Amino acid sequence: MPAYGFFVEFEAKPGKEDDVAQFLVDAKSLVDAEPGTLAWFGFRLGPSSFRIFDAFETEEDREAHLQGEVRRQIELRGDELFAVPPTITPVGVLAAKLPPH
Repeated sequence: MPAYGFFVEFEAKPGKEDDVAQFLVDAKSLVDAEPGTLAWFGFRLGPSSFRIFDAFETEEDREAHLQGEVRRQIELRGDELFAVPPTITPVGVLAAKLPPH
């Protein structure tokens, strides 16, 4: 069971909402290349509010993801896409249901 995760909050700049949505769609292929990322969800809460939730079995896998390609793309495109810097909150996963791996 994954014990570690991140909850990431994004707020799109006005007029960049569709670009942030596409950014999350495109980020999925980057996450697919990370064997330690067990679950990853990019979702929209409202017109300009977006979130990511992801989960990992080990702290090392979580740290590898934090230093990975998605984070690099967030940093590269942040000024273009986001009204404020994303908030990245580490979380402890208490319960989960995932397909067997």
